[in-house]
Amino acid sequence: MLDKGYVQVYTGNGKGKTTAALGLTLRALCAGFRVFFGQFMKGQDYSELKAVERFENLELVQFGTPEFVRGEPSETDKEQARAGLERMERALESGEYDVVVFDEVNTAMHFKLLSVAEVLGALAKRPENVEAVLTGRHAPPEIIERADLVTEMREVKHYYNAGVPSRVGIED
Repeated sequence: MLDKGYVQVYTGNGKGKTTAALGLTLRALCAGFRVFFGQFMKGQDYSELKAVERFENLELVQFGTPEFVRGEPSETDKEQARAGLERMERALESGEYDVVVFDEVNTAMHFKLLSVAEVLGALAKRPENVEAVLTGRHAPPEIIERADLVTEMREVKHYYNAGVPSRVGIED
């Protein structure tokens, strides 16, 4: 158990936000911590979903559909995000987890699936000894202000631009 938890934000247009959160998750699990990893806007079959078979102190849940949100989000997208935020709040308040990851929550706010006020409200329920991690592009200024640590991933070069597709075990 942590004596003091902080709020971390990984944002920016570069690759690595979810990957950084997964790295922190691995480190926390190997230290004996319990982790709740909630993925907003995701319903696809990513490789990290298999981690729950290998780590008993990990709960990983997706709050999204298999389709990417493009343009105007559907009512299903909004319902999934709201249900996800409710589940994240329960995870924060439960006392069961040392680290709670809100994967892609910044992007969910950007697409108006959740409001900044709703996410700040959830964070306000965080006990002092729980670490919270928020990932996704477009972190709102209010979230950055609330955070204790903010890392911005900046794309300098990406092989996607040369036509390399997403690879299992690396990007998904």
